[in-house]
Parts: sequence; C-alpha cells; structure tokens
Amino acid sequence: MNTGIYLSYTGLGANLLHLSYCHQIAKKYGAVTIITLCKNLEETLKDDPLIKKVYYLDKYQKKFFDLFKLSIVLKKFKFTNLLIFYPSIRIYFAAKLAGINNIKIYNFFKKKNLNLVQAAKKLTENFLKINKCPTETKFFIKKEKLNEIKKKYNQDKFKIVIGAGSSGATTRWGAKNFSELINRLNETEDYFFFILCGPNEKDIESEIISKIKKKNFTTLSNKKIVDVIPYLCFADMYVGNDSFGSHITSQSGIKSIVILLDSPKAYTDYSENHYRILPNNFDINDVTHGSNIDPNLITVEMVINKIKNLKN
Repeated sequence: MNTGIYLSYTGLGANLLHLSYCHQIAKKYGAVTIITLCKNLEETLKDDPLIKKVYYLDKYQKKFFDLFKLSIVLKKFKFTNLLIFYPSIRIYFAAKLAGINNIKIYNFFKKKNLNLVQAAKKLTENFLKINKCPTETKFFIKKEKLNEIKKKYNQDKFKIVIGAGSSGATTRWGAKNFSELINRLNETEDYFFFILCGPNEKDIESEIISKIKKKNFTTLSNKKIVDVIPYLCFADMYVGNDSFGSHITSQSGIKSIVILLDSPKAYTDYSENHYRILPNNFDINDVTHGSNIDPNLITVEMVINKIKNLKN
C-alpha cells in the first residue's frame, strides 16, 4: 500500500517528534511518504530506510480555496492511506478531492491546546489498531558518517552539544548563560563542546565564543543540517533550548537536557531521554507558548548540577 503522512508544521523539531508514528506505520505498510511544511526535513531524514520520500510543500497550505490546488498535489502520489497529523478541514477536503479512500485526521474541533504527542499517538493507535504506540524511535544515521566524526575528536573527552539556538527569542536561555556554563564546566573536568546555532544566529554564537576562556569547541552554524547531524549523534549529551537538536539527540539514545522557558511540555514528553529544567516553583503544566519566563530564573548552577547528576 502507498501510505502518506501529512505534517502541517514548519518547525523541524515539531516534525521530528512525529518520527515514531511514521516508523510504526512504515513497519506495517512499508516505507512512507511525508508531506511537510518544513524545508529541512528531507535532508534530516536522508538516511532513514522507513521514509520513502519527503515532499516539501511550499505553497497551497494557507488559504481555504487553495484546497483545489492542494488536491492536485496529493493526487499525484496515488495514496491508499493518508494520515493527517493536524486538525484541518481544508486538508481533509483536499484529500477527498484527490480521491484518497482512507483518510485519518485529528478532531477538527480540538485544535485549541492540542497536545501534539497524545493526539499523534491516538491517531496512530486507531489507524494501526494497536495499544500503547511508542512515542519515540531510533533516529537513523549511516555508520560511516559517525566514523568520520569519531576520527576527528578525542574519545576521552565528554562531548556536549550546546543548543544555544532555537526557533524564537522567548525559548532561549541566552548567550551569557551558555558561555558561563562552558567556563564553569571547564574548571572541573575535560569537556568538548559542539555549539549549535542556526545560520541566522551567528550573533548568538559569536557572543558565546567571545567569552569562552578555553578553545575546546567547534561551531556548527556554517554547516548544513545534513552535516550537523553526525555531530549531534556522536555527542555524549545535549544541553540547551528546545530545538531540533534535542529531538535528534534524544532519539539517538543521548541524554538531552532541555531548558523550558516557553515551550509546552508535550515537546519533551515523548522521550525518556529528555531531562527538563524549569525555574523553581513553576508547574510544568503551566509552561507553554507565551509563558515568556525570565531565562535568568534558571541559574547556571542548576544546569551544572543536572549535568553532573546525569553524567555520573
């Protein structure tokens, strides 16, 4: 059967937290085709044998009357099944017009406060007729790519991905805090750091490295995502903001410390490798988009203690 999955999300992290459901479906119906609004997902999943194709939809995804054009796009894939991981009447009718017989989609009237993990899990369980669908999976990367990275770095050093970048300013812990964290860690043990910022976040990266006293780091902002991934999968730990990096490391079996300031807990609920830090006296159920928590309420000392507890 030709099975498609529609992920109506632009952020790479939001797409990656659906990876387990893509894999579970592919294990029963064969490699799946993903239609996504995320332009970086195709190169991110390049090594994944359970993904047949990733199609980046760069238009027809906003206006209601674009559903006719969207239906033409969907019809080309000749899907037998299409799972729409989003509550959209427009996408549903486009799929109907495309002649897709078996369409599964979220409840149209529960878009507000949508829990991405629970909604995706339930949809997948209903489609596959199973109980307790796993919420995380194995991220695939070719061994030769990891071996190339291993040749470049001292295996005795503890390697940490510093996830200093993110999709928005309100989710960032801040360059000053990250540079202080690195300097404090360097006072005690032998570390190496991969500083993860996007190509549009070079100012954050520059501020961090200008304050680091020891040159035991590599910056990743100049690399394409496909070239960044081996560094993430090679690391011993992730420490940083809620970003795509933590979704890759956690699903690579790597302990991933995520600083929660402005992200719903669902973004980290799905993986046992996510270890969250939020300010004292804050209820994790109350942290969501728009919380705008002061990043300095999470101290460097709090993060260091979490690192040391998980490292030992």
